[in-house]
Amino acid sequence: MRLAGHLQRYERISLALPNVILLVLAAIHSSPLRAQDAPQGPLVPPPEHHVTRIGNVSEPAAPPSLPEAEIVKRFSAKEDEYILSRTHYTYRKTIRIQEFGADGQPAGEFVLVTQPGRDVEGKVFEKVVERPRSTLHHLFLRSEDPEVIQRIPAFPLTSSQLAKYDLKYLGKEQVDEVDCYIFQAKPRGVERVKAYFDGIVWVDAKYLEVVKTYGRWVTDQGDVHAMANLPFSMFETYRENVEGKYWFPSYSRSDDTLNLNGEQIPVRIVIKWTDFKPVPSAPQAPATPASSAKP
Repeated sequence: MRLAGHLQRYERISLALPNVILLVLAAIHSSPLRAQDAPQGPLVPPPEHHVTRIGNVSEPAAPPSLPEAEIVKRFSAKEDEYILSRTHYTYRKTIRIQEFGADGQPAGEFVLVTQPGRDVEGKVFEKVVERPRSTLHHLFLRSEDPEVIQRIPAFPLTSSQLAKYDLKYLGKEQVDEVDCYIFQAKPRGVERVKAYFDGIVWVDAKYLEVVKTYGRWVTDQGDVHAMANLPFSMFETYRENVEGKYWFPSYSRSDDTLNLNGEQIPVRIVIKWTDFKPVPSAPQAPATPASSAKP
C-alpha cells in the first residue's frame, strides 16, 4: 500500500491528525503482520459521526490533569462497565459489503441484518432478522460468512487485558465536539487462539471514555480478517452514547482491494449498530402462597 494513498484516505475519513499520529498509522499498515499490500478502494467520506456528550453527571470545569497511568486505569474501568452493560441491550446490526466498479461507484452489495438472540441454553448468538440480499458480481456470500465478526471483541482494553498491552500517550485531538486524549495500543505478545488489538484509541478527555478506535486485530498468524475470503482488517470504529451512560460501538468501516483472478476489485465493509433498547426483564413467577395449617 502506498503510504501517501493511505494518509490521504485517513485524512478524508476522519479529521486531520498531528504528524506523530500519521506516522503511527503508517507504521501499523507497514507492519510485517499485514497479510497483503494492495491499493485502497474508491474514497468517499462516510456519514457524519457527531460524538455529542449527553452526560448523566455535571460537566467538569476543565479536563482532568491526571497521570497517563491514571487515565488508562479510569477508561479501562469504564470499558469493564460497558462490556457488561451491553449484554442487557438488544440492537439491530447491519453488515453491508460493497464492490466498486472502474468508475468508483458501487457496482453491487451484500446486506445482512441481525440482532442478538439466545438459544435454549441461554447462549447469545446473532439471529438473522432480514433475508440476506446480494447484487455482488464477483463474490457469493452466505449469512454465515461474516461469523468471524462476532468473535472480534468490541471492548479490547478492559482492565483485565491491560497487562497484555503497551499503551503510549500521543497527545490530544478533537473528535467532533469532544476533546480527546490519544493512545497507541500495541500487544506485548500474540497468540494462536486469541486476537489482540493493534491501533489507536481516542478517549474523552473530560469523562475518560473511549469514543473511537482505529486499528486491526492480530494473532501469531497475522491480521484477523473480518471474513476469510475478504481482505478487511483495518477498521475505524465510532462509539454512540446510549441513554447518557454507555459508549457502545455504532459504526465501523474498512476499505481495501480484493485481488480476484488477477483483477483488482475495490471493496468496502460498513457495520452499523442501531436501535439500542434494554432487554425486557423476564417476568417473575408469582409467589406460591403458603398453605394454611388445618385446625
